Amino acid sequence: MRAGERNIYILIAIIVIALATYRGIQQAKDPDPGIPFYTTASTELKKRAEVLHKEHDCLRCHSLWLVRNWMESVPAPALDGIGALRSEEWFYEYLSAENPQSILPSRLKPEYRMPSYAHLPEEDRRTLAAYLASLQVEDWFLEDVRKAHYEKLTGEPYPGNDH
Repeated sequence: MRAGERNIYILIAIIVIALATYRGIQQAKDPDPGIPFYTTASTELKKRAEVLHKEHDCLRCHSLWLVRNWMESVPAPALDGIGALRSEEWFYEYLSAENPQSILPSRLKPEYRMPSYAHLPEEDRRTLAAYLASLQVEDWFLEDVRKAHYEKLTGEPYPGNDH
């Protein structure tokens, strides 16, 4: 190995060590707080809601637990943390409305707007409402959820505080 090659290897090693040290210091200063989304739903409620969620193809438009149907490009709000923004009673009224846009206007094309679930049995609407209300977010991430939800609904920048 020639002296020039050795110097290049030493320089690369120093850069790698410096970057690793910098990353370690950054992580120590600002550790990853983890996934901010969780549910307060019981196992039974989760199972019943999952059946309804699949039956009505909710992932066609919405994401949940950061999972989305990538074949669709409907800009519907994510359901992660949605329960921190609305109450169970609000969800029940929304799902029971003949015209959900009368409660929450939509900027989407008519074919992509939230359909009415007023035709579903009351028990199913209550199950979905309870489950949606159980989808919570950690306090430290709540403002980000509000911002994302607002921007999806309106297409406008969030008027609240930016981080």
